[in-house]
Amino acid sequence: MLKLNIKNFFLNFSVLIILFILDRLSKSYIIHLAEINGFVDIYISSLLNLYLTWNKGVAFGLFSFDQNYIYNLITFLIILISFIIFVIIIKTNNYNVYFYLLILGGSLGNLFDRLYYSAVPDFIDFHINEFHWFIFNVADIFITTGVVCLIFVEIFVNKKVNNENT
Repeated sequence: MLKLNIKNFFLNFSVLIILFILDRLSKSYIIHLAEINGFVDIYISSLLNLYLTWNKGVAFGLFSFDQNYIYNLITFLIILISFIIFVIIIKTNNYNVYFYLLILGGSLGNLFDRLYYSAVPDFIDFHINEFHWFIFNVADIFITTGVVCLIFVEIFVNKKVNNENT
């Protein structure tokens, strides 16, 4: 039993490190381009550009404020939520752990940026004609994917299990 828990711990930790590294590599590359050129504005396709912005809010630039105390409060809340997700990961023993790892990996990537740069570099600009979605980053993709998967499991998988039990 203990070996299984240690094995799961190292597997989960490895997944978390890989997610964090993927996020760091993408952000480091974009920041490097910005340092060389002074800006990043790269046309990829009619639907996608890379455009660097610095986000002081939470996911997708929501709740951006200039006041330091609000920024610090949001950072503290992100740390608290990340810790809660970490505890949930330790207690979870099914496939949902990977969805929580996606959320935690993205959260830690953005938290690193908040602490190191005092802002999060966002650079993926998805748009249709003149309608631009929020500019986001790879960590935001991880977080959103994890949350959507957990919602999907709750709505469709757990509902089916509950219906079979009753």
